[in-house]
Amino acid sequence: MSKPVLLGALALSLAAPAAAFHGAALPSALRIRTSAASMAARPLRAMGGFAGARMLSDDVSMVAPRMLPAVRSAGTVPMKASSESAAPSKGFNVDFQLLIFFALWYLGNYYYNITNKLALNAAGGAAGFPLTIATLQLGVGCIYALFLWAAPDARRFPKVTTEDMIKMIPVAFCSAAAHSFSVFALSAGAVSFGQIVKSAEPAFAALLGVTLYNKKVSLGKWLCLIPVIGGVILASVKELDFAWSALITACLANLFAAFKGNENAKLMSTPGIKDRLENVGNQFAFTTILSFLISVPVMLLKEGSRWPEFVALWKTSPAVSFNLLASGLWFYGYNELATMTIKKTSAVTQSVANTAKRVIVIVGVAIVLKESLDPIKLLGCAIGIGGVFLYSVIDNIFPPKK
Repeated sequence: MSKPVLLGALALSLAAPAAAFHGAALPSALRIRTSAASMAARPLRAMGGFAGARMLSDDVSMVAPRMLPAVRSAGTVPMKASSESAAPSKGFNVDFQLLIFFALWYLGNYYYNITNKLALNAAGGAAGFPLTIATLQLGVGCIYALFLWAAPDARRFPKVTTEDMIKMIPVAFCSAAAHSFSVFALSAGAVSFGQIVKSAEPAFAALLGVTLYNKKVSLGKWLCLIPVIGGVILASVKELDFAWSALITACLANLFAAFKGNENAKLMSTPGIKDRLENVGNQFAFTTILSFLISVPVMLLKEGSRWPEFVALWKTSPAVSFNLLASGLWFYGYNELATMTIKKTSAVTQSVANTAKRVIVIVGVAIVLKESLDPIKLLGCAIGIGGVFLYSVIDNIFPPKK
C-alpha cells in the first residue's frame, strides 16, 4: 500500500526529505481454515470498498482490515496464535506518524508565513499585488491537487456529482475571501500582529453561531472572549507597524473563516457527500480549485490593469517568483496536514496544538523578519492566545448545565 503525505509540496521549497510510515494492526488471535480442496486466494482489490485499495494519506483510519470469506469444509482445523500475541501490549506507545504530522504542520505554517511575507514585500506590500499573490497561491495548490489525482497510486479521483460541486461553492467562497483578506492583512502590517488578530477568530465564530446558525455558546466561552479581545487590543497599542487596513482585513479574514467553518459543517451533513468525496484530501482539493476560480475575477477586476508590471516583476525578481511558488505549496501542504492531524487527536489536544502553533509562528517569524516584539505586545499576545486556549477547553473543565 502506498501512502503519499503531501511531503512533496513541502520538500519542493525546503528540499527536506519526505518521510512515510506504513503500519497495519494484526488481530491478536487468528482462526485459519484449511480444506483438502484447492482454493485460490481472492485479490483484495476485488473485495470492494477500501479493502486492498491504496492507503489514503489524509485518513489512515479509513482502510480497515477485512476478513476473507471462510471456505466451507468438513475438515477445518482451528489454529490459535501464541499467548504472547494475545497478550495486550503494556509498553508506552508513541504515535510517530502523528508526531511527524504535527512537526510538518508547524513547519508548513511557519514557512508559509515567511515566504508569503517575503513575496508580498518584494512585490510592493499592500500597494503592490496582494490579491494577485493570494490568487496565484491558490493556483499553485490547484496544480498540486491535479497532480495528485493524475499520479499513479497517489489519490483516487472521487465520484462527485455536479450537485455536490454546487453545494461546495459557499465553502469555497468563504475560503477564498478568508485567504485573500488574510494575505492583504499580512501585506499591510507585521506578520506577528496579523497572527495575533487572527487568533481572535473564536469571537467571530461565537457571534455568528448564535446569530445565524442557532448554536448555543456557554457562559464560560463568552467570558473567555474577554481576554481574547483584550489581548488583541493590548498588542495593538504598542504595534510599531500598525495599520488600520491590516486590522480591518484581519478581522474580515476571521469573519469569513468563521462562516467557512459553519458552512463546511452544513456541507458535511449532506447525505452521501462524505462517501462520494472519500476523504478530506479530496474535499480540500475541490475547495481550493473552486476558491481559485472565484478569486480570479476579483483579482482581474482589482489588479488586472497592472498585470504587465507584475509579469515584469515575476521575470526579474526571484524574490517574487520563488517565494510565491513556495508559499503556495506551503499553504496547501500545511492546511491538509492540519486536517489530517486534527482527525487523529482529541479536542483538548487540538486546542493545545493550535495554541502552541500560534506562539511558534508569532515569535519565530518576528525573529526571522526582524519585527518588533515589544514587551506590551508580547503580553497582549500571551493574554489573547491564552484566552483562545481557555475558550477551547472551558466546556471540558466546567461542563455547561443542560
